[in-house]
Amino acid sequence: MAQAGGIICATCPVADRAVCSALSPDDRAELARIGHHRRYTRGETIIAAGDPNTVCATLTRGAAKMSTIDRDGTERIVALVHPAGMLGQMFAPAATLHVTALTDSEACLFPRGQFAALRDARPALAARLLSELGRELDESRSLIDLISKRQARGRVAALILSFSRAASPAPCHDETAFELPLTRGEMAQLLGITIETVSRTLTAFEKEGTIRREGSHGIMILDRDALDRAAS
Repeated sequence: MAQAGGIICATCPVADRAVCSALSPDDRAELARIGHHRRYTRGETIIAAGDPNTVCATLTRGAAKMSTIDRDGTERIVALVHPAGMLGQMFAPAATLHVTALTDSEACLFPRGQFAALRDARPALAARLLSELGRELDESRSLIDLISKRQARGRVAALILSFSRAASPAPCHDETAFELPLTRGEMAQLLGITIETVSRTLTAFEKEGTIRREGSHGIMILDRDALDRAAS
């Protein structure tokens, strides 16, 4: 179950990367005052399709997926959200996508109306939001490229590399060891391949000495150059 509390910017792990980093300390303190911090457990719904779009939210820890579910109950993941990313659809009157926590996650939530008023009054925040939307568009295009242009081996390699980049708190380097936020089934669904193909490909990478699996979700990259070649 989600647990809510106050926002403490001083301990925020994405304070220098989230959209609120564009604000002055006073404006950030005002934003923190009107918002709240919430924890979600793995698999918990953060936003349900059809909900009124009443909040703006930033993921501070964990990972989330944005997906559609058709009438037959088939889920299609359309985006992944990593720390510092925005959750939901800021400019839509109602949610059209489901947002679900992939891991135990945390987010800062702000009333949409008050957030929009601050955005309109602070050009730096508006510019930072525009930059974030551009980044999300680039990631969506990369996801399309990932799915449409590579063989299964390349798709899995590219996805591992994308999680390695997302797990790093700094843009100048990627993480070598991290947790895969997706299950084998979710990876297969996202990449358009079978669960068996995902498992075989991970096993092949491990036998080749490219990665090492640690526990049920942990990945250690042992040969990044080999992954880069597979993903190219």
